[in-house]
Amino acid sequence: MRLQRDRRYLFQQLMMECAMHANMNLPANAANKSGPKVPVSVRVGGTAVRALFLIILTVLTARVASPQVETFRSMLDTPGDLIRVMLGFGVCTFFIVNLFIPPRDAEGYRTWMYLGPALLPLSVLCTFVVW
Repeated sequence: MRLQRDRRYLFQQLMMECAMHANMNLPANAANKSGPKVPVSVRVGGTAVRALFLIILTVLTARVASPQVETFRSMLDTPGDLIRVMLGFGVCTFFIVNLFIPPRDAEGYRTWMYLGPALLPLSVLCTFVVW
């Protein structure tokens, strides 16, 4: 039994030495380095495509979440309409808040530029079908 305990202790010591090894020669400003600069055309295009897509999604969500009955006052009579309107309001708020939060890096803008030609026509088509 004594041998097993010493072996575990030795293994624990080896693991601690390996885990505690750190490179202390790192530059202090490594976290402040910015990525590659985004060309203006990619930034403007990515922002425009993203904004259009989020606006279309907001309109689509507002249309789907609107109550089945004609007035908002009568939605209190049916709990399904009330839940639908509340969830739709939350999702629309989420989309509008995200409209004002730009992508963090150059890849975010490029991704929106690549996805834009595929997503925008599909979202417009979906909005027309639902309307």
